[in-house]
Amino acid sequence: MPKVAYQRSPMQLNDLKLFLEVAELGSFTKVAAHKNTVQSHISRQIGDLEKACGGALFRRTGRGVVLTEFGTDVERRVRIWVKDSEELFATIRQTAKVPMGEVKLGVLPSAAHPLMTHVFQRLHDEYPKIKLNIREGQGSELDALLDTGSVDMAILFRHEIPRGSDETLLATANTYLVSQPGLPLTAGSTIDFKRLEGVPLVLPRRPSHWRSILDETARGKGFSLRAEVEADSLRLQKEIIASNPSLYALLGPFSVAEALRSGSLVASKVVNPDLKRYVTLAHPKQGHFTKAGRIVSSIITQTVESWGGQLNAPQPRMP
Repeated sequence: MPKVAYQRSPMQLNDLKLFLEVAELGSFTKVAAHKNTVQSHISRQIGDLEKACGGALFRRTGRGVVLTEFGTDVERRVRIWVKDSEELFATIRQTAKVPMGEVKLGVLPSAAHPLMTHVFQRLHDEYPKIKLNIREGQGSELDALLDTGSVDMAILFRHEIPRGSDETLLATANTYLVSQPGLPLTAGSTIDFKRLEGVPLVLPRRPSHWRSILDETARGKGFSLRAEVEADSLRLQKEIIASNPSLYALLGPFSVAEALRSGSLVASKVVNPDLKRYVTLAHPKQGHFTKAGRIVSSIITQTVESWGGQLNAPQPRMP
């Protein structure tokens, strides 16, 4: 009998996951960097998938790629299929004696370390077959990842105490005016919000729910906040004020805890009003929750509780 050449299936789970990753990042180059490969390899794989699908999935632009109308329809169908496939494998894994599998977690930048470092170490020591896939993001981005099933859970900020069964309150964060040491407004333990009038601030860029709350609070006091610099990155905000003795920033305690301990920054709690944010562990409202996911969720909750409702290991209390 003549030998029949083996032909690779035109669509495999990894191909479709790659398609979803390109759709999310909007760039072959970014995906290639994430996978430690070259852009041409990603482009070729997507090209093969487009041939198998029978039409263009992406439209190339000067800034990357965007989904075509056909690609948008395919993306919706593929996301459902991939989710169902992952849930099938997750169900199979449930029968294993040893918890295993990947847990995809979205986190606020301020929760990335040391909390995630500690969680990883616990998993490494106690559940070595559970792997973490961690993505950093801001509030709306993390909510979108939850809604699309791109992450299994997320640590994010809420501006009200969570009421639903799909979210667990981890910590409560006050707001602090932060600066270099020696500036007058951060000399005391607290500062009235009204005293921020005219103060040169480093603020998050619009649109941002947190920025909107800050702006609305100022308007309620009869003034507008003075945004000297706008930046989304917490790290960048801290670096700017650490290198500029005339600027202040409005930040939460977890993002600046290390700088406060080292003395490179100082902080005064903002009062009248107390601007509180609530750190929650959120799960998708619908969807399968694996055994591995329950273990990771439990370790996160236990860790924060053991740290006294903080995202950092116990240290001398802030004012």
